[in-house]
Amino acid sequence: MKFLADVGISMRTVRALRERGHDVAHLREQGLQRLADPEILKKAAVEGRVVLNFDLDFGDLLALGIEKSPSVVIFRLHDETPASVNPRLLEVLNERQSELHDGTLIVVEDARYRMRRLPIED
Repeated sequence: MKFLADVGISMRTVRALRERGHDVAHLREQGLQRLADPEILKKAAVEGRVVLNFDLDFGDLLALGIEKSPSVVIFRLHDETPASVNPRLLEVLNERQSELHDGTLIVVEDARYRMRRLPIED
């Protein structure tokens, strides 16, 4: 699977995904740490990547659009370290990989995750 990690995502999380065979681009590695959220979504859609981030604004941007991509995973955890993020992310990938391929917004919380298919409709 292909991912685009926003600047808040740890390189330890990136490495963990790469070790499992995933193609992961990190905005910081590409010198794009100041890229605006709409441009991040556009880049991920063009490259066929799932966005990983901690920013609820991405959910708002997806709700405004009619696009089916890119999929976005938003982490809303009390502990945002890789020790907490990585196992939750791997759980979501194990259970929802096909949905991420098809266009989905997933909000990962401490005890659960919520999922909405794209495009988001009222």
